Amino acid sequence: MNLFKDIEHLIRLAVVIVVLLLVFVVLRVAVVPHSFGEYGHYRGDAIQEVAARPISFAGHAVCEDCHTDVVDQKKLGKHVVVSCEACHGAQARHVEDPGSVKPAKLDTAILCARCHEANSAKPKGFPQVATADHSAGLACDTCHQPHRPKIETAAKNEAGGRK
Repeated sequence: MNLFKDIEHLIRLAVVIVVLLLVFVVLRVAVVPHSFGEYGHYRGDAIQEVAARPISFAGHAVCEDCHTDVVDQKKLGKHVVVSCEACHGAQARHVEDPGSVKPAKLDTAILCARCHEANSAKPKGFPQVATADHSAGLACDTCHQPHRPKIETAAKNEAGGRK
């Protein structure tokens, strides 16, 4: 009995495996960045790339330094925990040049629905509305002051009792 009689197919299989390994190694060298793995399973150059990006967000503390009237309103409502830039967007450019860079006017009918549109997955205690039925097409800030959204009694009477 000759053990090496049918070895040709094993040699071909070994050659295919070696070629596939070489292709894998070449592709890995070509595709994977050189800094990958520098800090574990992470691309090391990413830190410098992110640090080189311009700052977009100012942070709510900077907003509150200038807009103290809004801070006073937010303290009275449930939005006290919501960062300014969660609704108003990144405002670092406004902070750098407040005279010429003005935040865009918000469309409260769309913006408020991002958080408050009725959804069974949200906690029961979280204020939710079916916007199609709630406001007859009016923007939320027609009845609600966004920084202090609870409708006061006088506002309810003026709005015809709508909630």
